[in-house]
Amino acid sequence: MEQCISTKRIYEGTVLNLRVDQVKLANGNPGMREVVEHRGAAAIVPILDGGEVVIVRQYRYAIGSDLLEIPAGTLKANEDPEVCAVLELEEETGYHCGEITKVAECVVAPGYSNEKIHIYLAKGLTRTQTNLDEDENITLERFPFQEALRKVATGEIRDAKSIVGLHAAARLL
Repeated sequence: MEQCISTKRIYEGTVLNLRVDQVKLANGNPGMREVVEHRGAAAIVPILDGGEVVIVRQYRYAIGSDLLEIPAGTLKANEDPEVCAVLELEEETGYHCGEITKVAECVVAPGYSNEKIHIYLAKGLTRTQTNLDEDENITLERFPFQEALRKVATGEIRDAKSIVGLHAAARLL
């Protein structure tokens, strides 16, 4: 177990914070840990009645590329992850779910971040209306569920939360 000796805040932003901790390692030696703090997120695998999965395509600046992803969003302070998942589903895809089941929880990059993503399966979808954030440019795509799994296998879907979510949902479908 490592023990924090001191913390220095480097950056505080709207999505994440960065701190540098001086630590005492398990062997007693001193060490340093850079930690990205994140409130966490919720993601959802939406399945239409015919068995298709709804996927969003969006440009991700950090990697300079479009990604195919399951809908997701950052948690607000003290927000219930399931509530966030339902809201993000409707905001990004224009679907409301009648049934929601938690299928997984994963830590994104535990070597340097505390971000945790809660992943849900949504069924009983009814069409409503999207309500995208001002900075979101999202295109919806629908695939038979098995095709989405094939896209994971071929690398067309390479987003970690989507890979985890699709495989976790596969156990229940």
